[in-house]
Amino acid sequence: MAIKRGNYKKKKVSPTSWKKQLKSWSIRIVVGFFALSIFWVLCLKFINPPVTYLMIKRGFQWQSEGKGFKIEKEWLPYDDLSNNLKRAALAGEDAHFMSHNGFDTDAIKQALEKNQSGKPLRGGSTISQQVAKNVFLWPGRSWLRKGLETYFTFLIEIIWSKKRILEVYLNVIEMGQGVYGAEAASHYYFNKSAKSLTKKEAALIIAILPNPRQWDARRPSNYVNSRANNIVRYLNHYDIPE
Repeated sequence: MAIKRGNYKKKKVSPTSWKKQLKSWSIRIVVGFFALSIFWVLCLKFINPPVTYLMIKRGFQWQSEGKGFKIEKEWLPYDDLSNNLKRAALAGEDAHFMSHNGFDTDAIKQALEKNQSGKPLRGGSTISQQVAKNVFLWPGRSWLRKGLETYFTFLIEIIWSKKRILEVYLNVIEMGQGVYGAEAASHYYFNKSAKSLTKKEAALIIAILPNPRQWDARRPSNYVNSRANNIVRYLNHYDIPE
């Protein structure tokens, strides 16, 4: 019995069809990213972030040095944090926190001028930008990470309040070797809660933030002590979120 062989032709995908599929998937990915990121930021408006990428990375670095995996942190609600510490954060890290929309253009301009003049590199990041970087992203200097930092800074400024931004900042920022947040730092450096920090103690903690793994609030260098004294001098000039 003879079997007829049919002439089967492979279906060809036209360039137009392929481009339409690519465009469709690209749109889905972009929409999905925006939806997920907005949902993530919205959730963290009410839920305290349990851990950050930086904490995990530093923990493994600490472990690789034979010192064990170390992450010391304890969340302290905004209203329990010392007002001295809140004002010190603004005085030392972000003078225009209450008035800017997440980006301090004057600070960025000054940072660029200093960097171009050959002086030691110095960033112009606001507290909002630091929160975006620490909570949602990873350490690095790539254009991709900087772009995402800008995006998440924009989101938290829209969705969160200034009070929430400062609360998260003071609870997740790296403040020592394996030490994160004001409460853990206060116990680590001064054996007390961040509820009752004096002006000088609060200023010393904020003064070490540019280099918390090298500087120590208990044994401040002349530079750190000078920086802390400047913070104390202007502490009462700053309003804080209520």
